[in-house]
Amino acid sequence: MRKVFIKNEEDTKDFGIALGKEAKEGQVLALIGDLGTGKTTLTKYIAQGLDIQENITSPTFTIVKEYMGRIPLYHFDVYRIMDPEEMFEIGAEEYFYGKGLCVIEWADQIEEILPEDTMYIYIERGEKEEERIYSCTF
Repeated sequence: MRKVFIKNEEDTKDFGIALGKEAKEGQVLALIGDLGTGKTTLTKYIAQGLDIQENITSPTFTIVKEYMGRIPLYHFDVYRIMDPEEMFEIGAEEYFYGKGLCVIEWADQIEEILPEDTMYIYIERGEKEEERIYSCTF
């Protein structure tokens, strides 16, 4: 597993934009980390790398938001999902195997239904308030 040490939000921005620029259709990126570790912030910068101009906010109550850029971004927040099977009611398979990039916050809630080739980023707090450690499976 590759570790990326993030010192501040500028590092988060650089990392996220690079992820967005490299993203390809049909990729699924699972973000796993405690409340306040920056999952939505990272997603915002991934969106910038996809040339998305809209303001990115957490889809906590809607489960998924769609944004159009170089490729579509399907931004999920599955914190409120109690049973992974609920994802099929919103057409998760169409998103997971579609023509965009899926970024899923709280992905550990639905890990059992994610595609086999899902890429994971485990986010931990660093020693200082703004520091983060990303453990990446890619």
